[in-house]
Amino acid sequence: MTVQWNALKKDPQQISSPSTTLETTSFRLETPQPLIPEGSELVGGGSLVALGLAATVLGVWFLRSFLVIANPNEVVILSGRKWQNSEGQEVGFRILTGGRALRIPIVETVKRMDVTTMPVPVEVHNAYSRGGIPLHLQAIANIKISSDPQLVGNAIERFLDHKPDEIVRVARETLEGNLRGVVATMTPEQVNEDRLKFAERIASDVSSDLAKLGLQLDTLKIQNVADDVDYLKSLGRQRIAMIIRDAEIAESDALAAAKQIEAECEERGRVAQTQDRTTIVERENDLRKIKAKLDKQVRTEEAITQAAAKERKALIEQTLQALRAERERLRLQWEEVLPAEAHYQAQMLQARGEAASLAENVLAQAQVNELLTQVWQDLGSDASAMFIIQQFEAVLREAVKLPGQLDLQHVAIIDNGDGEAVASVIGVYLGVIKQFLEATEDTLGIDVLKALKST
Repeated sequence: MTVQWNALKKDPQQISSPSTTLETTSFRLETPQPLIPEGSELVGGGSLVALGLAATVLGVWFLRSFLVIANPNEVVILSGRKWQNSEGQEVGFRILTGGRALRIPIVETVKRMDVTTMPVPVEVHNAYSRGGIPLHLQAIANIKISSDPQLVGNAIERFLDHKPDEIVRVARETLEGNLRGVVATMTPEQVNEDRLKFAERIASDVSSDLAKLGLQLDTLKIQNVADDVDYLKSLGRQRIAMIIRDAEIAESDALAAAKQIEAECEERGRVAQTQDRTTIVERENDLRKIKAKLDKQVRTEEAITQAAAKERKALIEQTLQALRAERERLRLQWEEVLPAEAHYQAQMLQARGEAASLAENVLAQAQVNELLTQVWQDLGSDASAMFIIQQFEAVLREAVKLPGQLDLQHVAIIDNGDGEAVASVIGVYLGVIKQFLEATEDTLGIDVLKALKST
């Protein structure tokens, strides 16, 4: 059997033929005959599918034909059998408001009524109000078929299979009648001024009439109230005149009050302005006093400062004048007195020298030499000092000549008032002499300054 099964898998085409046998010589096995003829399974499966589809179609048809579904905005009436309503009365229909129900074929019929709102415009002419004034009214009402189980039967009896226009017409006529009845009990002023109360009275009166018809009033609004004899306009003009009069009186009173308040404000303003001016003057006087006091203090301090400055300036000027006089004295002494004295002494010495040089030059020289020799011998170690003293006059004469050899065309002296500048200028000449004496020491080996100090 295993070999036979493998052969069949290798050649599947042989399975489709009922007379196919295995061509295997070694085993010589024949294909077993099936108990059920081939193809009968396909026929049985197709029958089941057809039956399923037929059942489905039949079920859908049954549901669509006998299952009634009521939308939220409609009332479904199933008529044909006897039913008891909510009050226990026997009626020939049943009502379905939302939900679903099964109807009995042939026995029950299905009809629907729309319960959506229907606008009903209402216009009434020559509706006489209390007092005999004819009014012209315009209003808008919204009605619907009531879904109340106790009232919907009335609508079914009266409006089933009727068009919405017919329902609107009946509702309009009912509203117009009730509107005229309510207007007759009210004055034109009440109708015009309190429209909300007017609409509430109409709604309360018409609701019972509409309930008998199976209708429900949702809203009622008064749009316009007018009259052909201009009664309301006259009331308006009268009230306008009264309002204008009251407004003029109020305006006049307001103007008078405003003028009085303005006068009081101006008076208070003038008083406040006067007080402010007085305060300003007082503050200005205080400011002037403070300013005068401060100015006096400033002038006093300035006077003290100026006096001190003048005194100090005078002292400085006095000291400066003294220094200038001393400088001028030293300058005159240096430029005129000293040169004149030096020239005079030079001429005197020159004259004496020239006079003595002829007569006593030789004698004097001899005596000097003898005395010098004697003194040199007597002094011993002090001979050099004596020699320096002898030559001191000649060295000093040459030293004094040096300042005169300075060629100074112009010397500007800037003095600070202490006289140091003039002294510094004089010290320049003394420094020249000192440098000459120091140079003499370096050249001749004679320390003139030391010798002078020792003597």
